Amino acid sequence: MTRTQRTGAQPTPQRATDEEGVRLPRLRFKDVVVRGAVQGIAAVALLFIGTLFVADHHDRETFLAVVGGFSMVFAGVGIVVGVWFWTACSGDIRRWRDWRTITGQYEGVTIMAPVLVRAGVLALVLFPGALGLYHLVDNAAYDSWLYGS
Repeated sequence: MTRTQRTGAQPTPQRATDEEGVRLPRLRFKDVVVRGAVQGIAAVALLFIGTLFVADHHDRETFLAVVGGFSMVFAGVGIVVGVWFWTACSGDIRRWRDWRTITGQYEGVTIMAPVLVRAGVLALVLFPGALGLYHLVDNAAYDSWLYGS
């Protein structure tokens, strides 16, 4: 077995961190929301594929209704609590990778704020997707592949 070893004089690149070891730049609200929306669009595509594995028409509609209801509730709770945590952190927002930089008892909120905002936005995008798929399955023709068996 052969190994490639770096012999050049160039050092390996280091990530920029502050004095506490937190990676820079800090997370921005807009970036967290955009990433959550993109992941929500991917979740709608996965929901569509997952819907095809539910064979019965009534079960397919029930599945989509339950996913839509849970995502609506989680979107509301995730966004409200996440934004509340975000404002309570006063700019000290950390990534999930910065978990080891937590030193105080209440600093876990600095990591949970972006997690809840991203998951809430994901669910906020998933809710109308599930609702639209529900209406699409409900209005499908009886003998179509979208209707089910």
